[in-house]
Amino acid sequence: MGRYDYGWPKYVSVVEKRAKAEKSRAQLAKKNGLLNPVIIEGNKIAHSWWGKAWNTNLERYSDYANRIGRGRSYVRNGAVLDLQIVKGEIRALVQGSRTKPYSILISIDPIKKETWEKIRSLCQGKLATLSELLEGKFPKDLNELFTATGKGLFPAPKEIKFECSCPDWASMCKHVAAALYGVGSRLDEDPSLFFILRNADINDLILQTLNNESKKLLDKSSVKSGRIIKDADVAGMFGIELATENPLPPEEKIVSGNNTPKPKRGSLKKSAASTNRIPEQTKSTISRKRKKAGSGKTKIKKEKIE
Repeated sequence: MGRYDYGWPKYVSVVEKRAKAEKSRAQLAKKNGLLNPVIIEGNKIAHSWWGKAWNTNLERYSDYANRIGRGRSYVRNGAVLDLQIVKGEIRALVQGSRTKPYSILISIDPIKKETWEKIRSLCQGKLATLSELLEGKFPKDLNELFTATGKGLFPAPKEIKFECSCPDWASMCKHVAAALYGVGSRLDEDPSLFFILRNADINDLILQTLNNESKKLLDKSSVKSGRIIKDADVAGMFGIELATENPLPPEEKIVSGNNTPKPKRGSLKKSAASTNRIPEQTKSTISRKRKKAGSGKTKIKKEKIE
């Protein structure tokens, strides 16, 4: 029998599907260069808050109920050979039953302006940092706000448009579903891709909070504390005169312990030498005074003896 046995597709095991996907991926890598495949490890497609929330949003809509399960098995088997997320678009190559992989283009509408403004205002004061947002560590009420059906951050079916090169007549084929599940896995690696896809500024959700905090700090810094006493008040309280802001120039500064400035080293030697040299006229004057003082003392002694 051929591809179809008794009207049903021929059964292909998981091992065969994965081997076929790996072979196609290797051939494409040689031909087209670098690929960005979706590789699922373990039983879960997504582990982060953003990845899980994306996949849960897909599964909640009855529009996708018939095909979403097949897409889940495709992505687990490594059928998504390449997945690129750009502004408002998902581009993918998915390996199907044929040898050549199918090309998928999915367009996502940007978040409506009024919805974004409402979400941004409700996030005010509840998101402290960007890392907190990307890690999904925020209050429960924000969780409910972000995932609200048709009113949150995640797209509704009417906001998703897709094309696939496969011959499947279904509104959403399994190849498109596999690519959409691949987005959930990719958000584990980089949650900021979600905001690129939805054409929204990620910093907007925390910018208002930071601006408010900065304004509070600036307002506090502009109010002088009552504990700070002005210079004029200090002078009045203690009856002192505060030093002026302009000190004396270096040459007019008073040297501690002496009111005269220190002489230079060269002048010290000269002054010492000059004091040792006594003029001859001065010497004779000193000797006469000493003799006169000595004769006076002798007379006083003689008077006392008599």
